[in-house]
Amino acid sequence: MAEELNIINTTDKREKYASLIPQIESLIADEEDRIANLANIAAALKYGMNFFWVGFYMVKDTQLVLAPFQGPIACTRINKGKGVCGQSWATGKTLIVPDVDQFPGHIACSSDSKSEIVVPVIKDGVVIGVLDVDSDSLGAFDEVDQEYLERLVSKL
Repeated sequence: MAEELNIINTTDKREKYASLIPQIESLIADEEDRIANLANIAAALKYGMNFFWVGFYMVKDTQLVLAPFQGPIACTRINKGKGVCGQSWATGKTLIVPDVDQFPGHIACSSDSKSEIVVPVIKDGVVIGVLDVDSDSLGAFDEVDQEYLERLVSKL
């Protein structure tokens, strides 16, 4: 079955999310396969919000391992506490980084990435992965992104 998103033409980030997130939630609501859902979420966010890179890293033993994503080639494994993703995993908190070059220990998977938001995926009180979103612009993410992306990952 073909799926389609209705992307509204607006520069207002809140309006875009308010339109897109319910569509994504509907898309994943009846699908039990986690990988399929992660793939569709990454594609919908990349396409719907025009992000530079969107993807998931899932906890496997002692590392985050690359899962479905959209964008340039990515780092495959990240240690706990390392980089923005590893820090989000270690703290269980969303991290917004306006300038990745100023983040101590940032892991530069792509030199084109300028800012980043990482949202932990939590199940039964345990971080099982992270949603990582990168922009090729400085200061691209704020509390609006955090609000809607946290809402979305809470559905996983």
